[in-house]
Amino acid sequence: MKRILILVAALLLIAPSVVEAQKKGKKEVNPILEGKKKVRQTDFDSVWRFTTFNTKKKYFCNFNYLTFNSINDADKPIKDSRQEIWGEFRPVMNFLETNSRVPVKICAIYAINPSITDKVKRMQLEERASQAAKEALENFSAWMKLREYRNKITIQVAQIDYRYWYGSDYVTMQKPTDDIIIVGEVLFFATKKIDFFPNAAEGAKTFKTIKFLPNSTELMASFDKELDELAEYLKENDRLEVLLKSYTDDNGTETYNIAISKKRAEAIRNALVKRNIVPHRIEIEALGSENPIGDNLTYEGKVANNRVDVVIQ
Repeated sequence: MKRILILVAALLLIAPSVVEAQKKGKKEVNPILEGKKKVRQTDFDSVWRFTTFNTKKKYFCNFNYLTFNSINDADKPIKDSRQEIWGEFRPVMNFLETNSRVPVKICAIYAINPSITDKVKRMQLEERASQAAKEALENFSAWMKLREYRNKITIQVAQIDYRYWYGSDYVTMQKPTDDIIIVGEVLFFATKKIDFFPNAAEGAKTFKTIKFLPNSTELMASFDKELDELAEYLKENDRLEVLLKSYTDDNGTETYNIAISKKRAEAIRNALVKRNIVPHRIEIEALGSENPIGDNLTYEGKVANNRVDVVIQ
């Protein structure tokens, strides 16, 4: 009985420290997963390395996932998981070999060269990069099954903003030459579901629509206070960006309306740049007479449709 009482007392002494450790663990956030697919250089440097594994944490691996395509190559079969081809992925293989029942979620991450501004080309590159990453991970998953590993592999691909991966001052650095930049992988060893790249804008502050007079691109002084608040918010939340969706009424050709809506969005962008917001955090979308919220047959309706919606993203 005395032994039981001593054991209970010891557990009561240990419990607070365990709870405190758990609380600290909850506060500890892996920076690679913060933001809307944006990772700064300082975050990259602090990401957990492959020294030991904890099934409740996420890990970044600087590994070219396209290497997985060669493991099913009939001419170059990989029979030994310890071969040099694995590079920085080798610790993962060692872990999977000794923990064959632990599920693993693996996410291949890539970026598109920021100097490519053509939207069509970027979309084509994004599709190609996503497909290539998915095929590479599927090859790895298939190879694991052939090798009779018992780990359940869940695959995911994601695109990040290269500018944020290497710091917001990327323009002063050597620019990448490849159209598609293979960043690496994030791995998570556990059974619960997890979103590798949660939406940074979830719960973000909303801002008023900025109005323009019909056929005018002049930014009215009455919106200065709103722009001041928007600029201050972006400074306080440097992982967020703003999308300016600009609209007009239907008075004029679509070419004219697109042009005038673009100039309105640019006027707001210029106003934010003057308030020390860097241009690459401001995206504009000129939509002309699309999505009217008022009746274009009335003056009041036309006034309502000449607007720029502010979307935090």
